[in-house]
Amino acid sequence: MRLAVGLAAVGAAMVVLFLVPPALFVAATFGATAVMLAAAAFVGGVPRPRPTRRALMVGLGSAVLLYAVFYVGNVAVKAVGFPGTSSGTGASIYSLIASPSNPLPLQVCVLAFDAAGFESFFRGALQTRLQARLGAGAAAATALVDAGLHLVTLNPLWVATTFVADLVWGLTYIAGRDLTASATSHFLWDVAIFILRPIR
Repeated sequence: MRLAVGLAAVGAAMVVLFLVPPALFVAATFGATAVMLAAAAFVGGVPRPRPTRRALMVGLGSAVLLYAVFYVGNVAVKAVGFPGTSSGTGASIYSLIASPSNPLPLQVCVLAFDAAGFESFFRGALQTRLQARLGAGAAAATALVDAGLHLVTLNPLWVATTFVADLVWGLTYIAGRDLTASATSHFLWDVAIFILRPIR
């Protein structure tokens, strides 16, 4: 019951995030992420991150692998030109974070908070509970839930890329045996793809 309430709160926060006017997007990102952290605390039993060299290295490797997957995927989508797969919506929404009007420290802070919130709820609360029943399949199940929440964007490509990213972070969480691994991967990937080397 607690997990269902937490998921409902996170879902509502994400819908608001995707629908707010551009001027409110950064504030809404902090708000939605705060809801994720609160939901994870409400659900309870979320494993505390215990940074180890293994977890950090798994996170780093995962971020590099995921960036490569998105790079190759972007080239393939452009080459084939699938209908309805314009990257415009997702790119335009997240470009609001990396906008020149936002100072670099604010951009990094938003992405760090985003990674902490998403990983705390989706991996720490949701996937951890699903793993007891589904094992490694919990990574895919969790990715499906998050991708489903992104349907409100009405962008098939963004829904698909959300599933891929979440699946990788879910497997990273399992391989790294700690939230540090998936949070590190999530944060480094965010910084790379939205600030350092955006894929267009």
